[in-house]
Amino acid sequence: MEQTSWDLSPLYPSVEAAEEGLLAFKEYIDKTAAYQGKLQDETALAEYLRLDKEATLLLVRLYYYAEMKSDLNKKDVANAELLSKVELASNAYSSANSFFQPEIIAFGEEKTTAFLKKYPEFAELSFAFRKIFNQQKYVLPAEKEGLVSHYSPLLGEGGTLYSQLTVADGSAKEATLTDGSKVMVSQANWTMLVEEASCEEDRRIIFETLYSYYDAHKSTYGEIYNLTLQAQLATMKARGYGSILEVHLNHNNIPVSVFHNLIEVASEGAEPLKKYYRIRAKALGLEKHRSYDRFLQLAKSDKKFDYEQAKELFFNSIRRFPKTFQEKAHEVLREGYVDVYPAEGKRSGAYSNGGYDLHPYILLNFVGKLDDVFTLAHEAGHSIHTLFAEEAQPTLAQDYTIFVAEIASTFNEHNLLDYLLKEGDLDRNDKVFLLQKAIDEIVGTFYRQTLFAHYEYLMAEKAEKGEPINYQVASSVMEDLYRTYYGIEIAEEKVKPLVWAYIPHLFYTPFYVYQYATSFTSSMLIYERVNAGEEGAFENYLNLLRSGGSDYPVDQVKAAGVGLTTKEPFLAVVRRMQSLVDQLEALLNE
Repeated sequence: MEQTSWDLSPLYPSVEAAEEGLLAFKEYIDKTAAYQGKLQDETALAEYLRLDKEATLLLVRLYYYAEMKSDLNKKDVANAELLSKVELASNAYSSANSFFQPEIIAFGEEKTTAFLKKYPEFAELSFAFRKIFNQQKYVLPAEKEGLVSHYSPLLGEGGTLYSQLTVADGSAKEATLTDGSKVMVSQANWTMLVEEASCEEDRRIIFETLYSYYDAHKSTYGEIYNLTLQAQLATMKARGYGSILEVHLNHNNIPVSVFHNLIEVASEGAEPLKKYYRIRAKALGLEKHRSYDRFLQLAKSDKKFDYEQAKELFFNSIRRFPKTFQEKAHEVLREGYVDVYPAEGKRSGAYSNGGYDLHPYILLNFVGKLDDVFTLAHEAGHSIHTLFAEEAQPTLAQDYTIFVAEIASTFNEHNLLDYLLKEGDLDRNDKVFLLQKAIDEIVGTFYRQTLFAHYEYLMAEKAEKGEPINYQVASSVMEDLYRTYYGIEIAEEKVKPLVWAYIPHLFYTPFYVYQYATSFTSSMLIYERVNAGEEGAFENYLNLLRSGGSDYPVDQVKAAGVGLTTKEPFLAVVRRMQSLVDQLEALLNE
């Protein structure tokens, strides 16, 4: 029987071995710190860079192991302790090496270019050095960098507190349905329970049971989010950025116009989304379409998939692509590298980890729905991206940015959807089901994620202006945005305004979610060209995957044929949404 849980032994055979690795990593802190003030000498610089690479690769291995070990059971104190030790050691290393960027800037761009020619072993750092010099106005003098680094552990404390409150201290809640039956409601199963509920009242009960935890702790969540915003504000002020938004965009040279183009087009072009909800309300016989009604299917599909069937469906969908792509798809889903099923204490959601010459790992919470098949294809896309980057780039140039990360994942989803629409004879129900799937992909990835990005932007503005941040303010902003995007009054849903507390990315990785929408936009246009058989389109796509982290993401996407500095790519998504909604309306009216 195939193994359906992670085998972390390629990283470390045991926790004890990881602890030994941590001790070895700590030795690098003093070794590298000893080079402070010496990097103007080429020989010393070369020695330092060799040590830093060794330390970086060891840290990545430690972090992946500790993080994944913890994610398997967030209630395990020992796992949490190991992760905490690794994070503390990482912070200590960053603090001890905070002199590096100021000294490289003092060394100068011209001398650095000459150094790289003299020492070709460091060619993999070319882009990293380029980024440093492009960012030099935000780098502080060495003494101030050292001071700022002492506070770095606090900057991520909002995410840590959120994880402890939501995952470690959270648990499934019992709900009593209208027929007297009882169900346990959790992060992993609540959407399925809502979809399968027999009546509107049961959907409300299930939804409010899940959100009752956020409601009970809303003041705490509000303060944690305030802490997250204040940490970003402190970084903005300390380094001289013009806004919190710039803090998150500038490092990857992403023009602010890309972000504003996205939120302007999505918010102003939300009529197809509102029309979709009106169509849904009519088709489902709802007096009012509640936010949690989005999980209801317009056409029932009783299809269930076991894990092997899901993999086979994905593999079949990519048979038209080159052999090298298919081989990597099989490799990333090899047993031992995928943790498949939900478990008590296991982190919710899904992700792919990998890079730095380490084989990627995938976390799933597979329950057999069609959505789980798409999630499998999505995460496999990330891991395929990682393998292509590892194959083509030197170790320290493999790690691609979040901005391009979601292109490979959503490309796989576009392709799987097309495959399902074309595979076999489809009856009306099948067509409605898959058409809804296509629309929901745009709603969930383009509109919903942009709404949350818009939310972050508005909340960041409040923090910058010194306005109070609490759960009431956070909920009020969310209510306004749901009206703008969905045309829904979520204040009528009692606990729905607390949806901001439900979204972990707002706490873990601020200004992350907008990149789902930019990646979706890019992948949609790239996929359309591939699907149309445009000459060189798939090779351009593979070159994007192979480029890893060797260039700025907007430039990588542009090389693949998509320019995001104009509104046109985003408007193309709105037009696609309008077309699909019109098709759905016509099909439902037949």
